[in-house]
Amino acid sequence: MDSLPITLPASPTPPPPQPIPFLAALIPVAAGVVLWLVTGSVYSLCFAALGPLMIGASLIDGRRSRRKAIALAEAESEAAWERAETELAARQAEERSGRWHREPDVATALLTPPLRSSATVDAGTTIVVGAGARPSPLRATGDDGERAREFRRRCAVIDRVPVSVPLGGGVAVRGDRVAGAAVVRALVVQLCLRFGTAQLAVVGDGAASAGLATLPQATVARRSAFRLGVSAPEHGRPDADAAVWMLAPDAPVPEGVGAVIDLAVSGRASVRTSEGVVEVDPEYLSAEQTAAIGVSLPVDDAPDDEVPRSARFADLVQGRGSRGLPATVGRDGRGDVVVDIVEHGPHAIVTGTTGAGKSELLATWVTAIAAHHGPDDVVFVLADFKGGTAFDALRPLRQVAAVITDLDGAGAVRGVTSLTAELRRREEVLARAGVRDIREAEMPRLVIVIDEFAALLQEHPELGAVFTDIAARGRALGMHLILGTQRATGVVRDALAANCPLRVSLRVGDAADSRAVIGTDDAARITGGPESRGLAFVRRPSDDSPAALRIALTSREDIAHAAGVWRTSPTPVSPWLPELPAMLPLADLDADAEAGAIVLGRADDPANQRQPLDLLRPGEERGIAVVGQSGSGRTTALRTLARQREDAFRIPADPESAWDTVIGLVEHPSPRPSLILCDDIDALLGALPSEYAVAFVQAWERLLRGEAAATVVMSASRWGGPATRLLELLPRRAVLPLPSRAEHAAAGGDPSAFVRDAPPGRARIDGREVQLAWTPEQAVPAPSRRAARGARLGAVPVADRDRHRRRGIGRRRPPAGAPRLGGHESRRQSFHHDTRGRVRPADPGRRTRRLAASADALATGARGRRSARAGGERARAAPSRRCA
Repeated sequence: MDSLPITLPASPTPPPPQPIPFLAALIPVAAGVVLWLVTGSVYSLCFAALGPLMIGASLIDGRRSRRKAIALAEAESEAAWERAETELAARQAEERSGRWHREPDVATALLTPPLRSSATVDAGTTIVVGAGARPSPLRATGDDGERAREFRRRCAVIDRVPVSVPLGGGVAVRGDRVAGAAVVRALVVQLCLRFGTAQLAVVGDGAASAGLATLPQATVARRSAFRLGVSAPEHGRPDADAAVWMLAPDAPVPEGVGAVIDLAVSGRASVRTSEGVVEVDPEYLSAEQTAAIGVSLPVDDAPDDEVPRSARFADLVQGRGSRGLPATVGRDGRGDVVVDIVEHGPHAIVTGTTGAGKSELLATWVTAIAAHHGPDDVVFVLADFKGGTAFDALRPLRQVAAVITDLDGAGAVRGVTSLTAELRRREEVLARAGVRDIREAEMPRLVIVIDEFAALLQEHPELGAVFTDIAARGRALGMHLILGTQRATGVVRDALAANCPLRVSLRVGDAADSRAVIGTDDAARITGGPESRGLAFVRRPSDDSPAALRIALTSREDIAHAAGVWRTSPTPVSPWLPELPAMLPLADLDADAEAGAIVLGRADDPANQRQPLDLLRPGEERGIAVVGQSGSGRTTALRTLARQREDAFRIPADPESAWDTVIGLVEHPSPRPSLILCDDIDALLGALPSEYAVAFVQAWERLLRGEAAATVVMSASRWGGPATRLLELLPRRAVLPLPSRAEHAAAGGDPSAFVRDAPPGRARIDGREVQLAWTPEQAVPAPSRRAARGARLGAVPVADRDRHRRRGIGRRRPPAGAPRLGGHESRRQSFHHDTRGRVRPADPGRRTRRLAASADALATGARGRRSARAGGERARAAPSRRCA
């Protein structure tokens, strides 16, 4: 941010001259004349002389005061100017120091060694060609006099600051050979002090003649570093990215040079660029000084030229270990580099910034293990929590049991449960085999590879304890972790890191992350750019220091070849089961159902690493209540159940027909169908008048509490109202998606398991998540008008339907001895639908009274039976009396 301007003092303004007090002087004159006229004394005229005396005295005092005020104003102005000059000098000194710090020459870099960043040298890198005057951002406000204008000119320019030019294609120094070589040495050494051997390489035949051959950047030339050539016309153009030329005075400038330094005999120089010419004081450096500085320059421990610039997976030699899982992941100067997650592990940490090649390393590692170890030896679970597709190419490998991307909250809970279950399962396998280590058991090892481990812990911190547990117990159980993260500091806990002795680090941005993983700053010194992608350091437990290598790139052809080796092997069972699909066709499930049972759906049981069928056994179970909002799949669930049972008995949706059917089932309990389906019970009750609804509920209670074996499936749009009394009588409950968490909890669901955007058919049954089976709507034909007039038997054979009618179920007239409901003689005349769609009696007279009497008789019979069973529970008879 720009600093505040310097405030200049205003020019001193002289005070105005003091006016002559004529009026005050006339008063003594007038007084003296009056006294003379009154007294007649000549001495009275002496008063008149006081007026001129007062005028003279006033003039003398005014001039003295004015001179004093002018002197004081000039002194204050001069003091203000001194403060402005002091502030200007201080600000320019601060600015000058900051510029030399940001753009140091050799002298400044030796006094204050510059910080070496991981930035690469390129054409935009600046080089200091000398000290001179440059524009300054300092500004001044205030007076506009000549002195102020001169002050502003000095504010706008600062002298003795570094004058730098972009390196571009090179710099040419023209002048005396000796002086020119001294300037060239200063320019090259300046860059060597700012950039290490991994970033800058000094090349060219002119380096030796200029005394630069002893610099580390000249003796240890990196192929990946920026190549700075030193040359003269007799040497020709060097093979470099940029060049520093030593030329004779007035010699032609080689092509590509962006700045020319012309040395003068006085020691100064003029620098000519495309922006103009500026005078500078260049820096000179002798050969002895250059040699002394070269000895003190450090040599970077970055990967040297023995590390190949590239490596291919197809060129690596993979092998099979007798006890471990060796994998050749890259090459160094001596050959292939092998890591073994079993022998060098049991767990590994991989770090690297974005673009460093971390995902390529993990893909190469997995492919290398899979090339010679089948599903009987190893199983992979691959997880990428940055939402990428790094592991998609590895899906064809037979050993890959699961590929996991982003997780939501429910997915994280499933992950914790699944991994904990896998730990428990492996312990049980070892216990049954009577061994303590997986080496002695017939069980494949499980390698869990995680990319972006930090993102996983940030979103789901509860998984951290599970991975720490795996790290502590995984060696004996054959569970191994390969954790990839951009940084390790603050992410990998000490308890987890202590069990991860195998470390691999690609380029990282912070030296602390490099030290935390491999124990040195090597990974932080790897420069950026495409040439550094895939450069890494590996440190195994037996290594004294990290070793540099180039990670091999794995192509799709390499993965396909590794997958082809185990094409005929069976697919391994994943410990991390996939989520339930959003739709499960009944045709894919009913073949696996046991005899006599019908399929509700498929349940998710990660605690036991299973996804079994959820079944309903008609005739054995009392039934299940299905609760869900509109569009949640409750009607589809009943349609799917009806499809599986030919004797499924469906309660009609018409309120009057439903009344007749339920009454028939209550009064004729044997034989009853094994499966009774009732959709939208709350809608049926809402369509009936209140007195009929109460009686209808009581009839259902008699049916549900009866001793005859019948399984009832009843659905409702919400948990509440009169339908709750019936739903609570069913022992099982399927909670489908509901509008709010409160309604989900009211229906018996776990509030923490509420998912607002759950797919249709996703239910919670017996504490498990279940995807209900689906069947197309046309699979169950709509009931005929004749069936609607009768018992509404969905998909019931004609013979069975006739049998039900002979038993009196669904007949228009109630059977003999049953309470006679009003209007059964002519249903068209006994009921009508009001403006709200509810059923109302057509005649509020005799038929209504008969219906009320029938409802009261039904309620009285129900009370008698409940009293005999429960010992006088008479409190619940009140609704029936109100109905009557």
